[in-house]
Amino acid sequence: MSYEKSKALFEKASNHLVGGVNSPVRAFKSVGGTPLFIDKGEGAYITDADNNRYIDFVGSYGPLILGHNNPIVHEAIVKALEKGTTFGASTENEIVLAELVKEAFPSIEKVRFVNSGTEAVMSAVRLARAFTKRNKIIKFAGCYHGHSDFLLAAAGSGLLTLSLPGSAGVPETVVADTIIVPYNDINAVAQAFEKYKNEIAAVLIEPVPGNMGLVLPENDFLQKLRELTSANNILLIFDEVMSGFRQCFGGAQTYYNINPDITCLGKIIGGGMPVGAYGARAEIMDMVAPLGPVYQAGTLSGNPIAMAAGIATLRLLKDKNIYKHINSVTALLADGIRNIAQENHIKIQVAVFGSMITPFFNDHKVTDYETAIKSDTEKFARFFWTLIHNGIYPPPSQFETWFVSAQHTEADVQTTLKAFQSAVNS
Repeated sequence: MSYEKSKALFEKASNHLVGGVNSPVRAFKSVGGTPLFIDKGEGAYITDADNNRYIDFVGSYGPLILGHNNPIVHEAIVKALEKGTTFGASTENEIVLAELVKEAFPSIEKVRFVNSGTEAVMSAVRLARAFTKRNKIIKFAGCYHGHSDFLLAAAGSGLLTLSLPGSAGVPETVVADTIIVPYNDINAVAQAFEKYKNEIAAVLIEPVPGNMGLVLPENDFLQKLRELTSANNILLIFDEVMSGFRQCFGGAQTYYNINPDITCLGKIIGGGMPVGAYGARAEIMDMVAPLGPVYQAGTLSGNPIAMAAGIATLRLLKDKNIYKHINSVTALLADGIRNIAQENHIKIQVAVFGSMITPFFNDHKVTDYETAIKSDTEKFARFFWTLIHNGIYPPPSQFETWFVSAQHTEADVQTTLKAFQSAVNS
C-alpha cells in the first residue's frame, strides 16, 4: 500500500494544525508512523487519501453503529439541511429525539441536549453539585469523561487519593475536590465515603469503561455501587456517551438493570453529527435554567441537523434484529481472536460488550486501569501496522475500544481474522 498522499497531507497539516490534528489520538503517537487521512466511508469500509480501502473498526470512535453513510440517516440529514443549518431557536425534532431517548432510558424524565460528551458530563457534574449542595466528586482511574479541567485528574499512589492535575494548565485547586478510586473496587468507594462524609456530591463512572480499552464490571460492582450511593444520599452519574446503545436499545444501565440518578449521552444519539445530552428525573433536571439556578446554555444545542440524524438512527436501532446481528458478529470476531491467540501461544485478553471489543496484549485479565496499562504497547503498535497493511483499520492505540457496526458481516470478520493471523505471526 502507498501512503504518499497521507504523508503529504500530514506535512501540510502540521504547518496549520497543532500536531497536524484536531484530536490527539489521530496523531498516531502511540503506534508511530504517519497518520492516515480519510477521504470517504461507506458501510463497514473507509477509503484513505491514497485510495486504500479498509474494514473500519473505529467508526468515528463509536457514533457509527449503523455504519458509514447509512442511506436512511443520510436522507434525514439532507432533508433537514434543506430547511437550514441552525436557528438558535427550538424545533420540533428536539422533542422527538428527547422522546426516543426517554424511551430507551427509563431513568430519564427530562433531557437537555448539548454539543459533545464533554459538555454533557461537565453540565451533569455542575447539576449534581447544585442539587446536593456538596462539592466533591468521585471518579475512577482510567475512566475518561471529556477534557473539563476538574476531570483531567490522575490518581496518585494508594487506593484512595485526592488527585493531581493530569494536564498542564489545570491548577491543583481545580481538581482538589476530585477523588480517584480504582474501577471494580467497591471497598475503595466505601473508604472514600467514610473519609469524606457529607462532602461527596456524586460518583461519576463509565459503567462499562471504554477509554482504557474496554473493561467490564465484575462481582456485581455496579449493583453494589448503586446500593452504596443510595444509602449515602450520593448521586450516581452514568457516563454512557460510549456505552449507550452499544449492547441494546438503551445503555449499560438497561443491560445491568440499574437506574442512575443522572445519565450522560453522546455519540450514537447524533447519528454521526456532534451531539451530547444529559438527563435525569424531573426533580433534578428542573434545577437547570430556565427553571432553576443551574446555568447552562449553548448556541448550537439541539442543532436541527444533529436532531434529524439522531432520530433516524434511534428509530432504526429499535429493531432488535440489528442488535442480534451486530452482537453476533462481534462475538464471532472475539472468539476468532481468542482462538488465534491460543493456537499461536500469544497472551491476548479479549473484552466484549455488545458491539464494543478490545484485544489486550496482556498476560492477565484486565479489570482496571492498573492492569490495563500492563499491556504490551510495543507489540500492539507492530500489530496495528500489520493490520493496516492488510486492509484493516483498528484504533491507533492499545487503550481505545474497537467498534463493530451493523454493516460488518461474517465475511468481514473472516477477512479480519486472516489479517490478525498475519499480525500475530509478524
